[in-house]
This record gives sequence, C-alpha cells and structure tokens, in this order.
Amino acid sequence: MDSTLASTIAEQYLLGWKVDILAAKGLLNLAADVMFHGFPSDQCNLEDVAVRKEWSRLSKAERREYIDAVLCMQELPSKSDPEQFPGARNRYDDFVGIHIALTLEIHGTANFLTWHRYFTWAYEKALRDECGYTGYQPYMNWGRYADNLLDSPVFDGSDTSMSGDGEYVEHDSVGIPSNDQPLILLPPQNGGGCIMSGPFVNWTVNLGPVSPSLTYVSANPQADGLGYNPRCISRDISPYVAQHWNKDEDTADLIKNYNDIESFQDHMQGDGFTNGFLGVHTGGHFMNGGDPGGDLFASPGDPYFFLHHAMIDRVFWTWQNQDPRHRTNVVGGHITLNNSPPSAEGTLDDPLDIGVNGDTITIGDAASTIGGTPFCYIYA
Repeated sequence: MDSTLASTIAEQYLLGWKVDILAAKGLLNLAADVMFHGFPSDQCNLEDVAVRKEWSRLSKAERREYIDAVLCMQELPSKSDPEQFPGARNRYDDFVGIHIALTLEIHGTANFLTWHRYFTWAYEKALRDECGYTGYQPYMNWGRYADNLLDSPVFDGSDTSMSGDGEYVEHDSVGIPSNDQPLILLPPQNGGGCIMSGPFVNWTVNLGPVSPSLTYVSANPQADGLGYNPRCISRDISPYVAQHWNKDEDTADLIKNYNDIESFQDHMQGDGFTNGFLGVHTGGHFMNGGDPGGDLFASPGDPYFFLHHAMIDRVFWTWQNQDPRHRTNVVGGHITLNNSPPSAEGTLDDPLDIGVNGDTITIGDAASTIGGTPFCYIYA
C-alpha cells in the first residue's frame, strides 16, 4: 500500500471520531478494491490522487492561502451571460448564480449528491487554476465542533477562519423549509446581522435572496434572485442546530444505517422535514444561517458553503466506500424536487450542468472520486 494512503488511514483511525473511523474503514475498502480491480481510469492513480483535508488539519499558512484564493474570486470578472445573470459582478458570482438558477432541479433529486460533488470540484479547480491556490478543497467535520461551534477554527473570527458570527439583530424564529411553511422552527441565536470579524468582513453578496430565512433581508430586484443586490454576509450561527442534527453520532448513523442510495440521500436532506428532522445537509446550512446562508437558493454566496458541501461529499464518499463495488455506480430518486410534479427516475446518463463553471458531464461520470473523468481525489 502507498505510504501516503497508509498514513491517511492511520490518522483517521487515531482521531477517534466515529465518522473518521468509518472514513478510514471505507478508505481501506477502496484501497482493496483498487488493488484487485485497478483504478477505474488510467487518468487517476496513486501518484496523482489529491487529498482533501479537514479545516483544522490545515496549517495557518494553508488556511490563509485558501482564504486569499477565495477573496481572489471576487476580484476576477464574471464569465456569465449578463442577460442570464444580470446581478453577477465577479467570478465567484458565477457559482452562486448557477446554484440559484438550478436549485429546484438539484435538491431532493437523483442528481443532488453528484451535482454538488461536481460543483464543489469545479470551484476547487477555479481556485487552483484562476487564483493560484496550491491546495485542495477543505471540509468542515461538523461533529467535531457541535458542542463548541463559535470557538471552532471555522467560525472563531480569526484571520485564519471563515469569519465569525453576525452582529446581534433581534429576530424571530426561522421556519423550515420556509417561514411561510414552518414544519420546523429554529430558535433565534445571538447574531442575525453582518459578520463582525475575520477575512470576509468586507465580502459583498451580490445575488439573491430568493427564499430568505431572515424576514428583514433586502429583496432582490428580480423574482428569480438573479438581479444585482449588494449587501454584507450576515450570520446567525446556531449551536442549537449543530447539537440537534450535526453531531458525530448523527453523521455516523446516516452512513451505517441507510444502505440504499435513495434512503441515504433522503435522510441526509431531512426526509421532507415532516418529522421535525433537518438532516445533516440542511443542518449544516443552518449552523451558519443568516443571509445568504439561510436561503437554499443563494447559500453559496457565503464562502462557508464549500466547506460544508465538501463534508457532504466526504460523507457520500465514506458511504460509497463501505461497499465500493455496489455503492459507486448507483442512482436513486427522480428528476424533480421530491418528485413534485411526478417525474422520471434519474439515471447514470443524466447530465450535470454547472453553467460556465465547467463542461456538462453525467451522473455516472461523477459517481467515483477516483474515476478520472474528471475526478482524482480522496479524503483524509
């Protein structure tokens, strides 16, 4: 076994978190599968495979390099068609815009996991190719910080964080899936206003909202959320959400006890919220909440989004690797949000469109992180 791969597996076991132990077990399974069957493509091999790491395991210099690359994305011109995304002003907005435009086609759908896998990879590629970033997309392991979220290295407000909480603004409970249809009510926390510390204090959100969780957010001039609407990042960081839905045990339960792709991805997304259950996906979004993080459509406008969705992808990757032969090239669900209106079942041939951010590929292309077309990465 390659020494880098062996050390990655050993580190995950030694960390002691249930999810990390499952990831290590999965990586052993993946290594055994590759040993017997080879890599799925000659475009990916042990020499080339990238390793994505948890935020706290990056050095401060590595975190600053990542932050600088993210800030660079707001300095580059948009590549989007101004008629399609008239509010886009920079390269970062290209990612927010396509997520807004496709939100109802990429959530509660057969392509949810693979579309966001490709989307996050394309963002990583843009950071590297266009902003000189030399690392790979980090993730936030929610369970490590569920009991101490505001002091986590992601949200502590230091210059190596993704910035801290928002200024306190009195506000009401937040309804999920919306304030108009509150199947779940999240109690207000101690933020709600513009973030007050860290590298993204001067960050400008240009697009959205479409369905804001905070009632006082300035409305977008267009109903589709794609008009120009500059404002700060606001947050309402919620230990309540983290402790209820994003504990280490919650994620481990998802990986261990949901054995088919459809039940796994549905439980991850909250099972429709009808039983008062957010799931790790929606929970992860409302750990920071606010604007745009509390808007399903515009949530990528807060750069924390990509640490969260890298963790979503790591959980998916870990689940796949519990049985790589039978869980990699699988698809379940339909092509409309929660099959409403009723629609066709998804297939491995369905396209994944991320707009100007990358070529259109298929669900099957995105099924393996070591498939080589285009991916070649694993998680530590």
